[in-house]
Amino acid sequence: MSESSAVFPLTPVESKRLIAKGVAALPVVQAALATGRVFIAAGTTNGYVAEELLGVEVVKYRYATGLVTQGTLCVTPPGDRVPPYAVRQGEILEGVSLEELLAEFTADDVFIKGGNALDSSGTVGVLVSGATGGTIGAALGIVQGRGAHLIMPVGLEKMVSSVAAAARAAGSSRFRYAYGSAAGLIPVVGAEVVTELTALRLLTGVDAVHLASGGVGGSEGAVVIAVTGAEEAVANAFRLVQRLKKETPCTAVRRTCGRDCTYHCTRHARL
Repeated sequence: MSESSAVFPLTPVESKRLIAKGVAALPVVQAALATGRVFIAAGTTNGYVAEELLGVEVVKYRYATGLVTQGTLCVTPPGDRVPPYAVRQGEILEGVSLEELLAEFTADDVFIKGGNALDSSGTVGVLVSGATGGTIGAALGIVQGRGAHLIMPVGLEKMVSSVAAAARAAGSSRFRYAYGSAAGLIPVVGAEVVTELTALRLLTGVDAVHLASGGVGGSEGAVVIAVTGAEEAVANAFRLVQRLKKETPCTAVRRTCGRDCTYHCTRHARL
């Protein structure tokens, strides 16, 4: 069988769609969707996951709480947010909270949470500005304590040298100045991390390598990926990438600055 190879860049939205397809293809996710419980936590990447897994249409910024947008660490306006999806045996549950679903969790169930940082050890960092650690703070003890599947879709654009070092430098009460909402970073180990490389292997069977990152003119945050494998597998991967190129940009709306905002933000401070 002849070998082949290909190289291509993926913009962040293209990566998010690819990663979401990879998450949806995981056997443990499909099993939990059919016979168990799945919680898809808030986050723009998880908006794509919800679309791929549940066949719904999601306005991505509305499916997020914290955002890095317009050069600011900020949040989606509370009135614009939609609740995360809780699923039991394939049925989307209305009005069921994270706490209620987690109370039912077993080792066969799936909790899906995106991340803001990833290092070469596979450790994921999650930014949190809430005083009690946000969604990951509420869920991690139960999910890992019961041995449930923790799936974390994270794009390679979020690679950092060390999540542990980043976590030591962060903290919502640590910073004197903050361009937006100051945040801490919770490191998470032991998760099944799904990146673009994972997704390409799952979906097409190719071997994938992260070559480079960055770009301009709409390709800011892009990652360059090389794939190798059997001719048919590489051709399938390239056809998948061609379809991803039709992905539309992800829009965002952040909370309006004003006296009613309770976040520690000094972006307008006179120094």
